[in-house]
Amino acid sequence: MRTVNPLRRSCAACALAFAALAGAVSGAQAAATITIVNLNEPGVGFNDPTPAATVGGNSGTTLGQQRLIAFQAAADIWAANINSSVPIRVGASFVPLSCSESSAVLGSAGANDIFSDFPGAPKTNAWYPSALASKLAGTDQAPGSPHIVARFNSRLGLFPDCLPGSGFYLGLDNHAGTAIDLVSVLLHELGHGLGFQTFTDDETGEQINDVPSIWDYFLIDNRSNKLWVNMSNEERRLSSISYRGLSWNGPKVKAAVPVVLGPESTLLITGPAAGGAAGNVDVGDASFGPPLGGVPVVGQLMPVVDQENGTGLACTPLSPANALAVRGNVALVDRGVCAFVVKARNVQEAGAIAMVVADNAAGELTGLGGADPSITIPAVRITQQAGIDLKAKLTRRSRTTSGVIASLGVNPGKLAGTDAANRIRMYTPTELSPGSSVSHYTTDARPNQLMEPSINADLPHEVKPPRDLTLPLLQDIGW
Repeated sequence: MRTVNPLRRSCAACALAFAALAGAVSGAQAAATITIVNLNEPGVGFNDPTPAATVGGNSGTTLGQQRLIAFQAAADIWAANINSSVPIRVGASFVPLSCSESSAVLGSAGANDIFSDFPGAPKTNAWYPSALASKLAGTDQAPGSPHIVARFNSRLGLFPDCLPGSGFYLGLDNHAGTAIDLVSVLLHELGHGLGFQTFTDDETGEQINDVPSIWDYFLIDNRSNKLWVNMSNEERRLSSISYRGLSWNGPKVKAAVPVVLGPESTLLITGPAAGGAAGNVDVGDASFGPPLGGVPVVGQLMPVVDQENGTGLACTPLSPANALAVRGNVALVDRGVCAFVVKARNVQEAGAIAMVVADNAAGELTGLGGADPSITIPAVRITQQAGIDLKAKLTRRSRTTSGVIASLGVNPGKLAGTDAANRIRMYTPTELSPGSSVSHYTTDARPNQLMEPSINADLPHEVKPPRDLTLPLLQDIGW
């Protein structure tokens, strides 16, 4: 048997703290038992004595208690969906993590150790995460140490330099509103700790000690149909930045894809002024407003122009001229300055029937985050380049026409986020995102999936079909 600590930082301190600290909270008896081990010092993190009012079914009376209750709620969801005779230990803490006024690290989690060629291993020459290796062996492969190590941002939303106004929602009822639902974040990160990750270096393609992750046996290049486990380091490196070129080939996920994923959203551009911009434009869905359906929403694509440089942010109520332009039409606005839901609300109040948001920077296509039940029009996102191409065709033949027709609907013959073989794609942007690339699902799945690289506001507390594809993937690797 071989074992390695896969974390790039040393975790010796974590193991020592785990052994020294008391106060573990055991999960409810279920298909598995997940125990949360509090690694925080007195007075901070899970032990923060700041008084807290009951929220969303969380009965804790202090901030620390509510954090621990939310953590255990997420652990219990996972415990009810996996099987293991070996109790799973999660060494957890709330600590200050990187953040600014506009962005923040929410948290991270992963396997504390990995093992290969242990008794009962379904595959030889493959790294398995600690919790899964213990389950498959039937005996604890890491006695005295946590199987999963997890850290979350203790400063989020509580300080002016750490995403002020956007803290964690500690309720258990999945009604976070504009806050960040902690249970959803915890479900995501615990998924990584259970094995939703590769231990192969996504930057170089190198395997640890020349041994592949069990994960790598199911990753397939959807253009060459070559598995990661059979690739060279350079081939894996290029695959990590292949943009929609990498898929999951596991049988459990492939069987669940048609149950979970809906049809791909489309933006069809036509009209006398469309010219070279005519045809289908890739879009990202919004987590707010109605989803696109079989009956398309059709209208003139009209730009909002409220900035001196010719862009339109729609962060304030529209001027009479802009309101007249978008009334009964599809509003084209630019990303930036304010939340997507604010833009949608402003163009909706001006009479727009839908909203298209053009990105303000080059990059891969993602959706529109946010939540606002008052928004009743659909919204999608397009890339910066697509926005530039469309704006060049918007001639505004009159104050209410542009010569470009936008039709927002779905393609019933294509499932969102899948390749030509109906396999869900993995997240492989052309610019490597360390820790996110390869070890997440694609961002264009519909509905949004728990294991996408960002936490979306529309995620329920689910890990399995018919809503989510996380559990099938873990089953593919051995759970």
